[in-house]
Amino acid sequence: MGKNNFDIHDDELRIVGQKTLLSASKKPKSRKYTWIAVLVLAVLALVLAALFCLNQPVSSPVYESDKQDTLPPLGHYTDTLVEKAYVEHLQDSINDIPLDIYIPHHALPELYMGVPDEQDESIVFATRAADVRADNGKIVGAFVLKGRPLSWGLSKKGYAGIIDGKLNIGVAENSPLFEEATEKEGYFFRQYPLVDNGVMIENEPKGKAIRKALCERNGEVMVVMSRTQESFHDFAQALADMQIDNAIYLVGTKSFGFYRDYQQALHIIYPHPGDAFQNENYLLWRTK
Repeated sequence: MGKNNFDIHDDELRIVGQKTLLSASKKPKSRKYTWIAVLVLAVLALVLAALFCLNQPVSSPVYESDKQDTLPPLGHYTDTLVEKAYVEHLQDSINDIPLDIYIPHHALPELYMGVPDEQDESIVFATRAADVRADNGKIVGAFVLKGRPLSWGLSKKGYAGIIDGKLNIGVAENSPLFEEATEKEGYFFRQYPLVDNGVMIENEPKGKAIRKALCERNGEVMVVMSRTQESFHDFAQALADMQIDNAIYLVGTKSFGFYRDYQQALHIIYPHPGDAFQNENYLLWRTK
């Protein structure tokens, strides 16, 4: 439509020119009026072109968050002015498995021996970490507590290492994070691997129970727990389908744990059954 308007005006311009030439011998005219006519036609053409553009549908810009392969954000708090330590609790259902999702914000992770005190307001999240043998009370697999090795061995390939306040999750028979944790007063423990680089990993233990995992998705660390009894396979597959990048198991069943929300209200996930047992250990997040 816009192109035709310009063509029509060009034709009109040529007709005006012809009339001017034909009548030049009869009655000369000033060039000033010719240029005025050209300018009027040009302005009219610009106005018509602008009206044509305004009538065209405007397409919405495509942002990175609109892409289908972009992970949807899990969080819904947007307080960026005050870095308050808290835990965000979300709920979801993947493959018909209802899940609780706990995301610590503005808090530092560490390992802890013994039963943490839920009245300690510096702790915003606490959950069981490494397995302990029932027969001798020893920690299963390598374990480093603030630079001090308490257990050695490779019984499970999944690992979590905390160096300089940064938590790393992975799957490997040998990880340099064990030595680095001993050198830098860090933390390290072993557990069953569940997801490695987005791929679900099978594990030997069978049966069903409340399952819990330490996960990393798109750079964000979280703890995911099933609200129903699930097998290792189904739970790990749900994590992979949730687009978790890396995940290792945490002591599940109805093990003691608690968190503090944005208003600092205390929530007990499961109460402690009684006296602490030998080498009972936890993964905590504390205020910075």
